[in-house]
Amino acid sequence: MLDKIKRFFGDWENQSRYMKWLIRYSKPYIPQLILIMLLGIATTFASIGLSLIGKEMIDKASGGGEVMNTVLLYVLVVLISQVFSVISTLVVVIVNEKFAFGIRKQVYTKVLDTNWLEIMKYHTGDLMTRLTSDVGIVAEGISSTIPAIIRLSIELVATFCTLAYFDWRLACASLVIAPIAAISSLWLGKRLKLLQIKVQESESKYRSFVQESLANILIVKSFCAEEYSENRLTALRDERLHWMLKKSRMGLVASTVMGLTFQFGYIAAFAWGSICISRGEITFGTMSVFLTLVNRVQGPIIALAEYIPKIVAVLASSGRIIDLQKLPEEEKQTENIRPEGIGVKVEQLSFGYTEELVLKDANIEFRPGEFTAIVGESGVGKTTLIRLIMAFTNTAMGSIQFYNSLGECEPANAKAREFIAYVPQGNTLFSGSIRENIRMGKLDATEEEMYEALRGAAAYNFVMSLPKGLDTVIGEKGHGLSEGQAQRIAIARALVRKAPFLILDEATSSLDEETELRVLEGIRNWTPAPTCLLITHRRSVLQYCDREIQIQNRELKELK
Repeated sequence: MLDKIKRFFGDWENQSRYMKWLIRYSKPYIPQLILIMLLGIATTFASIGLSLIGKEMIDKASGGGEVMNTVLLYVLVVLISQVFSVISTLVVVIVNEKFAFGIRKQVYTKVLDTNWLEIMKYHTGDLMTRLTSDVGIVAEGISSTIPAIIRLSIELVATFCTLAYFDWRLACASLVIAPIAAISSLWLGKRLKLLQIKVQESESKYRSFVQESLANILIVKSFCAEEYSENRLTALRDERLHWMLKKSRMGLVASTVMGLTFQFGYIAAFAWGSICISRGEITFGTMSVFLTLVNRVQGPIIALAEYIPKIVAVLASSGRIIDLQKLPEEEKQTENIRPEGIGVKVEQLSFGYTEELVLKDANIEFRPGEFTAIVGESGVGKTTLIRLIMAFTNTAMGSIQFYNSLGECEPANAKAREFIAYVPQGNTLFSGSIRENIRMGKLDATEEEMYEALRGAAAYNFVMSLPKGLDTVIGEKGHGLSEGQAQRIAIARALVRKAPFLILDEATSSLDEETELRVLEGIRNWTPAPTCLLITHRRSVLQYCDREIQIQNRELKELK
C-alpha cells in the first residue's frame, strides 16, 4: 500500500501541470462556476434546513401542537430548493457546452497550425477522440465535477457542525468512513488514471477503424472483406470493453467497501438514537435529525470518494489534449514578398521521413512563368518535393527560397502558401455545394470568377448542365460526380485563386487525354501566366511544358 501511495504522489508533477492547465482554461468561466457552486451550496443548506424543519414538525405533532405553518414552510423550502436545482442544471449545460467548444476550437486551430508531418503521426480517429470524448470529459469535469466536489465539501462541514450541535459523539462517529475513503482514493488514483488512458486509447482504435473502413468502403466491398471488417470491429469493441470493465470493477470494489461502511454508520446512528430515546434524552424529532444528518455526513464522504475516478479521467484526458497543444507550430513569415512573377530556388535539399533519405543535396530552380514537368518512378520523392516547397514540414536540410521578378526573396514557410494554388492527388472535395468547394480557393470569389475558373478547368459545361449548377450539392469526396468531374472541380478551386505559383500533383490523371490537354492549354493561356509545377506520368503533357525534371537516385536532374 505504501508503494502505491508513493507512486501516486510520484506522478504529482504531471498531475499538478494538468491542474494548472485546467485552471488557466477555466478563468473565463469563473463567474458562471461561482454561480453553480453558490446554487449548489444554497441547495445544501436548504436540505439541512429541511431536516431541522422536519424535527420541529415531528416534535410539534408529538406534543399535539399546530403543524400547518411548519408544513407550509417545509413545502416552501422544497420548492425553492427545486428552483435552485433547475437553474443550476441549466447553467451547467451552458458552461459545459461553451467550455467544451472553447477547448475544442483551440485544439482544432492548433492542429491546423501544426506542421503536416507532425500531425500525420496521429490517426484521424485518435484526433477525433481527443477532440470529442477527451474534451467532453474535461468540460464536464470543470462544469460539473469540480463544483460538485466544492459543494460536497461545504455540505460535509455544515452537516457535521449541525450534527455536532445535537450530539458531538455521534458526529465524530459518523466520520469513521473518512479514513477508509481517503485510503481507497489514494490507492485508486494512480491505477484509475492508467486504466482511463487505456480506455481512451482503445476508443481511439475503435473510432479509427470505423472511420477508415467507412472512408474506404469500396475497398472493403471489392475484396469481399465485410466479414473480416465486422470481426475486426467486434475485436476492437471487446478490447475496449475489457478496459472499461477493468476500470469499473476497481471502482465498484471501492464503492462497495465504502457503501458497507456507510450502512454500518447508519445502523450505529439508529441504535444510538434508539438508546437515547429509551433514556428520554432526545425527542423523536431529534432522532429524525440524527438519521437524516448521519446520512448527510457520510453521503458527501462517499460521493467525494466516488468522484475520484472522474477527477482521474479529467486529468488523463487533459494530458491527451495537452499532447496536441505541445505540437510545434508552422513557421510563418510576418510579411510575404509581392506575388509578381514567383520563382523557387532549391539548394542542397536533403530530406527523409526516416533515417533513409528521399532527397539528397538536390538543386533546382523553377523560374517565373515556366511550366516544369517533374517525372520519375512512383515513390522517388516527387510529392515529397512539393510538400517541402509548400513547407508542410520544416525538418529538411538545405534551402528553399521563393523570389519574385522584383528581386525580393523569402524562405519557404506556411505564409508563402498565400500565393500558391495546389491540386493534390486523389479526390479532395468536401461535402456541400460545388460553389462552396470552389470558394475554398478564394472565399470572396465572384460568380464571374468562378465561371472563369470552371472554363479554365474544362468544367463549365458539365457544371452548368447540372440541375442546380454551382449550387448542386455533392457528398463526401465528391459523391455524385465522376472522378474526372471531381478532379476538374479541384482544378477550378485552384484556378479561382489566380495564384502566381500553381502546383498540379497528378491533377489530371482521371481525365481523358483530350480533356487533359484542354485543361493544360487553358492554364497556359491564363493571364498572367503562373509558374507551374506539374507532376505527371503521361508523356503527352510534356508538349505543354518548358522543362522536364526527373528525380533519380535522390537527385533532381533536368532532361534535355
